[in-house]
Order: sequence, then structure tokens, then C-alpha cells
Amino acid sequence: MTGAEPKKAVVLLSGGLDSTTCLAMAKAGGFRPVALAVAYGQRHAVELDRARVVAATMGVEDFRLVRMDLRAIGGSALTADIPVPKDRSESAMGHGIPETYVPARNTVLLALALGLAETVGAVDLFIGVNAVDYSGYPDCRPEFIRAFESLANLATKAGVEGARFTVHAPLSGMTKAEIIREGTRLGVDYSLTHSCYDPDPQGRACGRCDSCALRKRGFEQAGVKDPTVYAEGAT
Repeated sequence: MTGAEPKKAVVLLSGGLDSTTCLAMAKAGGFRPVALAVAYGQRHAVELDRARVVAATMGVEDFRLVRMDLRAIGGSALTADIPVPKDRSESAMGHGIPETYVPARNTVLLALALGLAETVGAVDLFIGVNAVDYSGYPDCRPEFIRAFESLANLATKAGVEGARFTVHAPLSGMTKAEIIREGTRLGVDYSLTHSCYDPDPQGRACGRCDSCALRKRGFEQAGVKDPTVYAEGAT
């Protein structure tokens, strides 16, 4: 007698360290992931290629890519002609909302994931927000996740008909080092992932943006070798 079919879950997959770990945790939790990557006009579009490779390597059978262009809105160093902050201290990264904040991005991404979830019959959504991002990005906070979960159950046909959506943020409360240790335990190949906000034309990490700095420090603190390929001259 075979067991029940694993429940589907929509996992937002950027191809970065956090979302890849989140995917691994969803799989370890017994879910059958539908991976959703979004091309929103980000300057670090190389992450989308990594997302596709990550999904294939991790055995994801259903990978979706949605294209939209948030450059029409702008307002971020990732979608407009605004310099990406470099060489910032840890204290500077912990204060204020950085130029790399994309207005309403996680709201938009989760809305797309919610629409896909309704389509494929899933009630579980996964997003890789974590504690390191809370101070800078308002749409990474637990309060936002719970508020969106309430919206999902109010504003969908499935919710009105009795389905209860859950937005999982399994990295919430974890440091970057803890995320890396957990991903390593689950067999994640971090050499496939991309985190840099301002890669060179070959897709190599700059080593100087906030995301690179947090990633490098995370590997150091986790005691795990950093497999990232950095651009020439990157520190």
C-alpha cells in the first residue's frame, strides 16, 4: 500500500542562497515543490539562470518563470539607474532601508505565488526571508508574512470556499550562518547559487555589495567553505 501523494507547495526561487535553502527545507518537510522564479527587470538577472539550474538539480518537476518589468516603476538600485551600495559596514547595513529595496517586491512576488498556488491546487507558499534582512527590508518581517497570509485567505476563490493558505518562512529567525549550516546538512550545493546585486558581465559576484558581504560572513561564521566565484579584484 503506497502512502499519500505529497502535498504541493509553491516555493519562490530566486536562485540565491536563502531561497535555495528554503526549497531544500520544503522538500525535507515532505512537500512537492512547484518552483516560481520571477524576472522583474533586476540587474542581477543571472540569478534566474541559477534558479533554473537549482530547480533541476534538486529534482523539481514543475518550474515556472514569470516575466514582468518593475523597471517601469523603478525606485531601487536593482531596477533603476541607481548605484548599488558597496563596502558598507555592518552597522550601516543595520540602519535604514537600503537603495536595493525594491518597492513592494515581496508583496508582488507572493501575489504571483498565490495565484499559481490556486491554479495548481496548493495551499502552502514558501518564501526565503530571514532575520538578517528585517532591519533593512520591511517586507521581510514576520508581521508582513502573517498579514499576507490573512490576505490570501480573504482574497481568493479557494479561501472563500474554505481552503486555508499558509505562508511558510522557515528561515525567519535564522542567521545567515545558521541558514548555511542547515542547507549544508540538507545537501544544498551553494556553488550553484547567486546572491550578488551587482555581478560583472560574466556573472561573477562583486564581493562588495551588502548581499555579498552578508553571504561571505555567513560562510565564515558557519565554518563552511565559500564556493562563490568572485570578480577579479573583489575583496
